[in-house]
Amino acid sequence: MGKRVGIEVSLAIGEAAKMADVDVIAAYPITPQTHIVEHMAEIVADGELDAEYIPVESEHSAMSACLGSSAAGARTFTATAGQGLELMHEVLYVASAMRLPIVMAVANRALSAPLNVWGDQSDLMAVRDTGWIQIICENGQEAFDHTLCSFRIAEDPRVLLPIMVHVDGFYLTHVVEPIEFPTQDEVNGFLPPFKYPLQLDANKPLTMGAFAPSFIYTEAKKAQEVNIVASKKIIQEHWDAFGKTFGRYYHPVEKYRTEGAKTLLLTLGSFGETAMSAVDKMRNEGKEVGLLKLRLWRPFPFAELREAVGSAQTLIVLDRALSFGGPGGPAYSEVRSALYSEKKHPKIVGFVGGLGGRDITVTEFENMVSRSSEMVKTGAENEYEMFGVRE
Repeated sequence: MGKRVGIEVSLAIGEAAKMADVDVIAAYPITPQTHIVEHMAEIVADGELDAEYIPVESEHSAMSACLGSSAAGARTFTATAGQGLELMHEVLYVASAMRLPIVMAVANRALSAPLNVWGDQSDLMAVRDTGWIQIICENGQEAFDHTLCSFRIAEDPRVLLPIMVHVDGFYLTHVVEPIEFPTQDEVNGFLPPFKYPLQLDANKPLTMGAFAPSFIYTEAKKAQEVNIVASKKIIQEHWDAFGKTFGRYYHPVEKYRTEGAKTLLLTLGSFGETAMSAVDKMRNEGKEVGLLKLRLWRPFPFAELREAVGSAQTLIVLDRALSFGGPGGPAYSEVRSALYSEKKHPKIVGFVGGLGGRDITVTEFENMVSRSSEMVKTGAENEYEMFGVRE
């Protein structure tokens, strides 16, 4: 059996990478991600992990280093946040298109300007179309579990895709939580050694990611799309295997007190726990309110979302990022699109809040439910509001 340890979530992510026995860490510090790679540096320097630790000159270089190490057959890990994720943006497309199973922790942070180091999900939404599998964590235990499990998912020969593990900056990264750590033997039994089937070989030179004219580019992108869509079933297979091994089960969409709920909240990330407290309070007051938590952002869980919504009359989507000039928040837009084809679907109301690290309280979740009722009555459903804007 493992043990329960009170530890900062950033350090727990580093411990998960250590227990996965990674071969290469490409590291560049950026708030609020820095503690992850600092801890990895200590682990390698103290001889607790036999790995190459590459301190690079930028996040663009970090992901470029990951391309080479993963293509050479090394189990590869990195981490970044906010502006750093944007600096490596162009290289993200290369990693997914070349089928390189890199695992990257992303400490979600608001994007400039104005300069802000606090947590929202602007960076998460900015990279949604880069071809990476993207998993959103709610607490420290999930951050540890999904970091560890992502290596098994990414390296499955049926997948071979990079994975981002998203954790809210400061709300999770700098918080000390009790984490259940497995033993190394348990991890070794769950996570097989990495054997990359397309490994570069100096004795058999080849070109990867070469120039592709129009007569082949579309087919390459189609193959990439088919692969990531097909990965959803395989992701669930590995989550089920993780649950059987460690007792914690995960699903693309999590439900909380949705039985008989006429109104559902939908959240992404750590604010889901505050929403749970709000739901408990409203349920105790006799209000028929429940909660959905979206864990898998890419590939998007269309069928699972539709099933989870059930017969609810109103669905409230909370975004912590804004799609400027668009229909509101990115999650609201996608959820509305996912449910559009249903013959009977709920009224969908969107709120954008928590930007730049601003908190959202239990009372404010209650206010969202109340305000959504007013919007539905006045025919303003399928619209969104910026929540908590100060006059």
